[in-house]
Amino acid sequence: MATRKELTAVAAERYHRKHAMRLLRGDVEARTGGRTRRRIYDEAERNALVLLWEASDRVCGKRLKALMPVLIEAMERHGHLELGAEIRAKLLAMSAATIDRALARMREGLGRRRRRPAPHALRSSIPIRTSADWGDPSPGFVEADLVAHSGPSTRGSFIQTLVLTDVATGWTECAPLIVREQTLLSTVLTELRKQLPFALLGFDTDNDTVFMNETLKSYCVAANIAFTRCRPYRKNDQAFVEQKNGAVVRRMVGYRRFEGLEAATLLAELYRSARLFVNFFQPSFKLIAKRREGARVRKTYSAPTTPHLRLAADARTPDEVRARLQQIYAGLDPVVLLRDIRAIQERLAALADVQPVGHVAAAGQPIELFLTSLRTAWKDGATRPTDRPVVKAKRERRRPDPLIRATPDLRKWFEAEPWRTGSELLSRLQTEYPGAYPNKLPRTLQRRLKAWRSEQANALLFGSLGKAQNLSRVSKPH
Repeated sequence: MATRKELTAVAAERYHRKHAMRLLRGDVEARTGGRTRRRIYDEAERNALVLLWEASDRVCGKRLKALMPVLIEAMERHGHLELGAEIRAKLLAMSAATIDRALARMREGLGRRRRRPAPHALRSSIPIRTSADWGDPSPGFVEADLVAHSGPSTRGSFIQTLVLTDVATGWTECAPLIVREQTLLSTVLTELRKQLPFALLGFDTDNDTVFMNETLKSYCVAANIAFTRCRPYRKNDQAFVEQKNGAVVRRMVGYRRFEGLEAATLLAELYRSARLFVNFFQPSFKLIAKRREGARVRKTYSAPTTPHLRLAADARTPDEVRARLQQIYAGLDPVVLLRDIRAIQERLAALADVQPVGHVAAAGQPIELFLTSLRTAWKDGATRPTDRPVVKAKRERRRPDPLIRATPDLRKWFEAEPWRTGSELLSRLQTEYPGAYPNKLPRTLQRRLKAWRSEQANALLFGSLGKAQNLSRVSKPH
């Protein structure tokens, strides 16, 4: 039972009862005041992290940490980023958990018809391969699947996306099919083989009739491609491509309904940019091993890396393939690729929606403006036009700005002494303007200072580009 001294300590200092007992015994020293730990990452590091996160198409912290050295180098090479040595070192030293915590506030703002099976004799002639049968295949053995863009209804004809994912490296290629037809699928597969950086050695599919037919089987035999299939109703047998269906196709295209030649043309244009962005600038995990411990299965994954780097690191990859991929990578700008993807997504959303949402298309934007928009894109929520909801009218200020008359003086005082707090500036303001500004304004002044400090950090981080942005911004009350 607590003593009177303990209760007095708890009531006076608001300590926890156990902590008060330790203090009275002399076990620990009393700590007063607020946070004593020095803050490591300031506004400049957070702004740079948000920009890199947006330029990576919002990958998770673990993938972003693996991508950050490559992405920073690519953006600096194309003049999109100017990082000081201290800021660069802090960003590269930031852990994946810290990245996720720093981006937490930004992230807060984010039935099919059954088909008739293929003939039993045909399916029996195609061997089954499960996920446990892959072992360590060389690059060239792919899993294939179709993603339907039917929207809420599967009636009528709609476009489907053919997805190929290499088991060894995670390299992914996509192409639209305007109709479900085996001859068209063979033609599209021939075009995708030309884009693959390696020879197609194996082709593993599900039991869909568009794959289980004599046309595709004969095609694989003629091209010396090992044709295998998964077990019926066992999606985990095709875990590699099923993961890319969501992480690449649904992430890029969404769940709208697309039909017709115009939509297929736009999808093909989207995948031309997406294949470079995904394979060169999107790190992914790969399962290395798993073991069972009683009722629990423990899985071990490799460090996240891009399909390009995974293919280059494979000892079975020829030197000429590595050289060709490095040449392609040297000419790629991730921000330009992302801008092109956003522009095509805008056109796809406008084509699919009955009442398109009005947004400025990224196609006509200069790359500097698109790069600038990435710094605050998290405030708008979903940035992919293909999964963006109807935008509501933005709420404007309802009261007049109480600091508008003194804003020039406040800005001058802030630039002279940027370390001053809102309370100190309010006291000076009340001295300069007696009786004009009451004590209830510190929160308004703090928000104003926060915006100015963010602008100052952007100017420091992005040099002349950040200054030009601040000068061109229309002054709005905060």
